[in-house]
Parts: sequence; structure tokens; C-alpha cells
Amino acid sequence: MANFTAKDVNDLRKSTGVGLMDCKKALTEADGDVEKAIVILREKGLANQAKKADRIAAEGAVLALTNDDNTVGAIVEVNSETDFVAQNEEFVAFVEGVAKTILAVNPADLDALNAAPFNGTDMTVEQALQEIFLKFRENLKIRRFARVEGCVKEYVHFDKKSAVLVVADCAAGATDAVKDCLNDVALQVAAMKPTYLAKADVPAETIEQEKKIVMAQMAEDPKMANKPEAVLTKIAEGKLGVYYADNCLLCQEFVKENGMTIEQYVANCSKTAGSAITLKSFVRFGCGEGIEKRVDDFAGEIASMLK
Repeated sequence: MANFTAKDVNDLRKSTGVGLMDCKKALTEADGDVEKAIVILREKGLANQAKKADRIAAEGAVLALTNDDNTVGAIVEVNSETDFVAQNEEFVAFVEGVAKTILAVNPADLDALNAAPFNGTDMTVEQALQEIFLKFRENLKIRRFARVEGCVKEYVHFDKKSAVLVVADCAAGATDAVKDCLNDVALQVAAMKPTYLAKADVPAETIEQEKKIVMAQMAEDPKMANKPEAVLTKIAEGKLGVYYADNCLLCQEFVKENGMTIEQYVANCSKTAGSAITLKSFVRFGCGEGIEKRVDDFAGEIASMLK
């Protein structure tokens, strides 16, 4: 019979930052002795993992994959502190295992993912993350993921710093011709980083803001000084085409063929495939994007030490 309560487990979790299941195992092994349980957790390195959780993890890897018939896709970003760990085969294998778990389980959020069985094993994803931490001793974090359904094609850059999923509707399914088309689109997304799929997806407030920017620019242009307001408005709307061409995937010029938009390229692919291909969505993850990276001032550190 256990010599500890659920409150003891929760208190140990709060004091160490380690997961509930590991705290329970440690208390069981320690026969309810809290101090001994803390020692056990430290020996396993799990308490140190919690201490390192505040350290910046802006490196890592992103990975996208699909199931065998390209009807489901998953994409995930897992961060580490250093690129040295990010390039390690065991770390990459862990990221792949997480992606496969997402494919199989379809978790609702990160909490559900962490509690899910890791790639068909007896461990949860959280436990698998703790296991790999014990090898690298860095702050490791599953940052985000997405799972999509449809006719899906993935692209992963060779350094695993950028990955894309493209989703389409196609009655023919994922034939070779369709996959070739979607692969080109995925490469486009990776290279040109569109924000939206189509013009209709751009929020009205964003369009209005862009119009104001263009109008302000024209107000500073002497050549526009004497033009009527209606003409200026029409010019501003025309200039929005540049914004759409930069930010909307379907409006972007196809990087592999000048003079053709992605929308036109997909229409051509539909003829080749013998079935209409309709792009529905895309997901692009760039590793560490939006995370403020640590800047090491080695010269400053040395100067401080000399003082």
C-alpha cells in the first residue's frame, strides 16, 4: 500500500517541476519519503530538466509527413537550445516519432499530445521527451503542431529548419501528377512564405490598412499632388495588387516559371492530371521563428572577468 497521497505527488510536482507520473514513480520507489524521492528525480536528471525550462530554446527541427495514401498530414516543431542537438540523429528520430503520433492520434492540443502514447509505445510523448532530455541535458520543447486532411503533400527542407504541408481537393486522389503539382506548390510556400491562400482570405482591416499606407505614400509624391481623390483611390486599389502578389499564394508568380501565377500553374496541372485540383490550405513552420534568440557577448564576458 502506498505511503503517500495524491497531495504528496502534487506537492512534489510543484517543488520539482517534474511530471505527475514521474513524481508518483519516485515516491513509490522512495516508499513515500519526499526527500528521497527528490534525490531519485535528481539522479534521473528530471529535476534538472525543469530548472532548464526557462532557458531559451530557439534551435531545433521542424518535420512534416503524410500517411501512405497522402490523405492525412502532420507537421511539428520541436525546439532545442543548440543546433548541435538539433542535428543529432536521436533528436531527429524523436521529432519524427512525435509527427507519427500526431498522424495516428489526432490530438486536440499540446496537452493531449503530451499525454498520448508516443509512436505506439508504452511511453507518453511527455515521458519520451524526458527520456531524450536525459541524453542531451538541454531545454527541449514541443512548440506547435498541425494535422490536416485532404489530398496532402509535404515538403521538408534538407536542414529541417523549414517544413510545409499543402492541402488540396482532387477527385483523382494523390496520383503522381497531383503529388508533383502539390510538391511544386509546397516548394513555393517554403521559398516565398505567403501569408494567405487567396485574396478572399485577407482580412478587411488589413486591406484598409494597406490602402492607408499607399494613400500616405502618394500624398508624399509631388506627381500625385493635383490628381482627384477618386483617381488616387483607384490607383491605391491598383497598388494593392502588389500586396496580393506578395502575400497570397494563388496570386504569387510561380518561382519555377516566370509570367505564371500559382493559380494558373495549378489549373495547368489539373489538365495534365485529368482531374480538377483545388488548393484548400497550407501550413508552413520555420524553426524558431518568433522566438527571440540569445545573443552571446563573449567579448563583454571576458572584459567583465578581467575587471
